[in-house]
Amino acid sequence: MYKIITPVITIFDENEKPDYEANKKVIDFLIKGGVDGILVLGSTGEFTGLTKDEKKDFLKFYAEYTNKRVELYAGTGSMNFNDTVELSNGASDMGYVASMVIGPYYYGLDQEKLFIFYDKLAKSIKGELYIYNFPARTGHSISPETVKKLLENNKNIIGIKDSVSEPNHTNLICLKAETHKFIAYSGFDDQFLYNISSGGNGCIGGLSNIVPEIWRDLVKSANNKDFDKSIRMSYLIHKLMPLYDMDSNFSLLFKKLMVYRGVDISTKAIFPFNQVNDEIYINAKNLLDKVIEEYDSEIKQ
Repeated sequence: MYKIITPVITIFDENEKPDYEANKKVIDFLIKGGVDGILVLGSTGEFTGLTKDEKKDFLKFYAEYTNKRVELYAGTGSMNFNDTVELSNGASDMGYVASMVIGPYYYGLDQEKLFIFYDKLAKSIKGELYIYNFPARTGHSISPETVKKLLENNKNIIGIKDSVSEPNHTNLICLKAETHKFIAYSGFDDQFLYNISSGGNGCIGGLSNIVPEIWRDLVKSANNKDFDKSIRMSYLIHKLMPLYDMDSNFSLLFKKLMVYRGVDISTKAIFPFNQVNDEIYINAKNLLDKVIEEYDSEIKQ
């Protein structure tokens, strides 16, 4: 079964602390929109702006408010290894499906160090683990061979979010993981069809914050083997991809577009990414309008 997991935005108050009431509105919007799961404190969620204790409290809030209405995944990656273990174990106790951990950033890591990191992490936590591969942010990319070695040594490594510009990387990982229980999600929205044709399971795509209903219909049509509709829905997602490149921190722009769609939230982002040019917002809004108009025409047919 294919899925769309939303790497959810985080709503902050004027002090850049999580606004719990506003985040409830986001949760309700996504669940009503039909997403299969929510990744809390991923890159789109601006996790770097929170302390360990703030992350704990926020993960607990999500678990309590969603109350099993949707699958939950926890972004628990931290520059401090012990913090990552503590957050991952806490998420497991709260009922999260798994922790999703990005590799250590800033310092360069070769494949040996990546294996050592994820191998020790898997053996240090009690829940299940997804590798989060995002070379544009970490400076390294885990190889298919390293993934295979990790799977052979750790039964609780069950998947990957592969945020790579070259989708064949995900394909090669799926081939190496064929004999294991393993779930592969693309980290880029426009790779969904490539992902599932490679043996993957769907996408953890940020655009589902804005248009969860389009993503819902794309995944539903793929699961129903309605290939014509899958292609049409995927085309709409592809048309929205320029939103990612309009500003250096797309989370702020996404929040503004969610407000435009009727979600009553603050658009504050973490410093120094808390401003966006008006022209950029207008261009983004116009693009969104065109895609939603096409979607509305599609579903009326």
